[in-house]
Amino acid sequence: MGGQQSREASASQSAASETPSACPLPESARSKAVYNVYNQKIDGSACPKMDPRNNMPIEPNQQPFPGQRKYISVSRQESTIPKGGTESTWVYPSPQMFYNALKRKGKGDDVTEDDMGSVVHAHNTMNEATWQHVMAWEALHAGECAKPQLLRFTGRPDELSPLARLSSWFGGQLPFDRHDWWVDRCGQEVRYVIDFYFHEHAAGTPEAFTLRVRPAIDNVESLVDRTKMSIYKTFARLGLPCPVTGTAGHVGRSAMQAEQQ
Repeated sequence: MGGQQSREASASQSAASETPSACPLPESARSKAVYNVYNQKIDGSACPKMDPRNNMPIEPNQQPFPGQRKYISVSRQESTIPKGGTESTWVYPSPQMFYNALKRKGKGDDVTEDDMGSVVHAHNTMNEATWQHVMAWEALHAGECAKPQLLRFTGRPDELSPLARLSSWFGGQLPFDRHDWWVDRCGQEVRYVIDFYFHEHAAGTPEAFTLRVRPAIDNVESLVDRTKMSIYKTFARLGLPCPVTGTAGHVGRSAMQAEQQ
């Protein structure tokens, strides 16, 4: 009797250990820092609602906003930007989510339901271009990290970056938005500052938006990177080889190509 009960208990424990967790969030993701689009760290011990397309937590508000008069698409597009702490990429907000966010922040007075498709397209295109800028900078560290990821980000539209403020003192245009992006460089967090500019005279063309992307000067390494990139771009612009290796400077060329997108 005792032997039989022991065997049954052992079998039960074995079956339980083979039963997959009720939470579909992978163990590998639960042990890493993962953030949502609101720059909030996701609690890996909890079991949040999951996006079946990338098996990652989502908490979107896809409901029509109070007073909304027309249907807005709830379809979401996957980006090419690798998401920190996961094996997937970031997923862009749907037009409905974007509309809700604008209304919630009191910024949607001049935006209609019909505008949201083009607004989200412009938003997604700008973020893809931003990542290309970041990757051009990360090429300086390709030897130590071949696959950096975007860990988290936050908007800071009411805070001028030091570069934007300095430029404005000399008559430069003020950016309409600012973001800070934190990149996971294979275990090292690196902050990037992005200023977004809109040029009214070029409205409706690809040249209407420009970006300034650079690593924040949070340490000496970032300052060195800024100095290096300035030199590499100058030599590439002059058609000269890299001053360090004596070969064609691909880092400077890549950075210039990103700026032209």
